[in-house]
Amino acid sequence: MPRLLLWLLCSLPAAACAAPLDLLVGSYTAPDAPGIHGFRFDPARGRLERTPWQSVRLDNPSWLVVSPDQRQVYAINENGPGQPDPVGRVSRLEMDAQHRLSLRERVSTLSDHPTHGSLSPDGRYLFVANYSGGADPGGLLAVLPLDAGGRLQPVTQVAAYQASGVDPERQASSHVHAAVVAPDGRHVLATDLGGDRVHVYAYDPAASAERPLRPAASVPLPAGSGPRHLVFDRSGRHAYLTLEMSGQLAWLDYAGGTLELRGVVDLFAPGFAGGNGAGALHFSPDGRWLYVVNRGDDNHLAAFAIDADSGAPTR
Repeated sequence: MPRLLLWLLCSLPAAACAAPLDLLVGSYTAPDAPGIHGFRFDPARGRLERTPWQSVRLDNPSWLVVSPDQRQVYAINENGPGQPDPVGRVSRLEMDAQHRLSLRERVSTLSDHPTHGSLSPDGRYLFVANYSGGADPGGLLAVLPLDAGGRLQPVTQVAAYQASGVDPERQASSHVHAAVVAPDGRHVLATDLGGDRVHVYAYDPAASAERPLRPAASVPLPAGSGPRHLVFDRSGRHAYLTLEMSGQLAWLDYAGGTLELRGVVDLFAPGFAGGNGAGALHFSPDGRWLYVVNRGDDNHLAAFAIDADSGAPTR
């Protein structure tokens, strides 16, 4: 599950921003951490101010989504049983011109341990991945409508999965870890760590405003790999997926809601026999490099050069 998110509040790539950047940092809050911190980063000097300019108290805001106009921040509250707030939620915060945050409302995701979220390109919905599913341990994908002002509305659609994998401890049931909107704006992809699959949905709010997603495809991944986070390259023709449990990077071709697995590469060195934990992955501003985190015993950052035509990753 994610531990940290940094969001650069800048309308240009980081390399092109001469002025200081504001960062929003979300984290787990046990035993008594505030939740969201605002830090200032000076790219010219490569320095991060140690004292936050704002702290907002929220339970487990482990993933943050900023609206394109930078007026709304949606914090995914990764709550669950046994925690001070046992209900998975999303919190909406308004952000002013100085990037200061004010909490407005919180809405249940109808599940436990939400881990990731994405906005629809038209700004009408927030798609949330729930790692667990309440009484049913399997995770689910939740759809939360937004009104014209960006305010959260109750969940109107859920997609639940009944799958399992080869690992009896971590894959006894489905665990939805990410909900990603494809670059074409017409599909949503949900990664299932427990079922070793990526589920693809067609996005069609004209057909149903309350249920804008319909199943389109389901793509299997290697058994026991544990798909986690997914990103697309600039062309929108290639997707890259971290396989948390196997410590690998999967490379896929994408076209019109279909995914084809092209290959899998290790994040660890030959002969490594420790625990893996492949996590976040991000492209460089120019799209030429893909940076991938492998936690666990390996605990390093891997850099891959991306072929502009084929999309193939090379270390």
